[in-house]
Amino acid sequence: MILSSQYIDLIQEELKQLHIPDSPDNLYAPISYFLNLKGKKIRPILTLLSAELFNGNINHAKHAALAVEIFHNFTLIHDDIMDEAPLRRGKPTVHEKWNTNIAILSGDVLMIKAYEQLALCPPSALPGLISLFNRTAIEVCEGQQMDMDFETRDQVAHDEYIQMIKLKTSVLLGCALEMGAILCNTSLKNRTEIYQFGVNIGIAFQIQDDILDLYGTGEKVGKQVGGDILANKNTLLSIFAETNANEVQLSELKKLKFEKNAALKISRTKSIFDELEVKSKCNQVMQDYYQKALHHFDAIQTENKNTALLDLTDALMKRDF
Repeated sequence: MILSSQYIDLIQEELKQLHIPDSPDNLYAPISYFLNLKGKKIRPILTLLSAELFNGNINHAKHAALAVEIFHNFTLIHDDIMDEAPLRRGKPTVHEKWNTNIAILSGDVLMIKAYEQLALCPPSALPGLISLFNRTAIEVCEGQQMDMDFETRDQVAHDEYIQMIKLKTSVLLGCALEMGAILCNTSLKNRTEIYQFGVNIGIAFQIQDDILDLYGTGEKVGKQVGGDILANKNTLLSIFAETNANEVQLSELKKLKFEKNAALKISRTKSIFDELEVKSKCNQVMQDYYQKALHHFDAIQTENKNTALLDLTDALMKRDF
């Protein structure tokens, strides 16, 4: 499925209308640079599609959608610093193009810009929107901290990892969808079901991202291939590998964490992963969460049960490797 340009164009145009001053240049130029990087705009589109699902108007939901998108970009700028990532969406990260301090401060401004957009939503919806947004923002930070904590641990359990990606990635998708539902004043049941739909899609989406990090190509993925291995990140791939490895494989995996040759580290780790068939194991978990998401979608009660959301999520689950 090719996303309708209607949604992408609306988000892009609204982002262009944001008031980004010219001075000080080192504060605002990184914001303009980052917001103009190519991206699928998945999260704000989810808000718009959710509003349509519950018989709303996408223009009615555009400010909430922008709040989600701007907040997401704030998290990416800061995450890239913490991960020491050189690329984002195929372009230099803000801390690489400028420096770390500039990236931190520019990200902070984006966070405030997100709240500016949220404040433009209908007053009657604001209590629900702000409560959901605040809870989600805290959970995203919790997930990022868990992710960083995992980097210093020898072992991470499967359930711990799922909880981390739920907080770091999935709750924002659930938030984006529930915001559309809140704006349309739908039932609490529908709000819960659309939120859980998003959370489970998000978990499946992140597992796929973990797979793409190693098995994708830099051109398609938009970031460094094998970055998780180089950073010694505990992902579902590595968890399955360490759980199923024999003594020789496990010993080599531990030694590879200290390997200085990046290309060798990635290629040899990938070779062991292939021996243990971790890619197919991760794919199965991904599909399980995708099916859970579809179950929640089926439970939604609305007169306008269109397939736009399902078409989008189906496309997301079929990204090229």
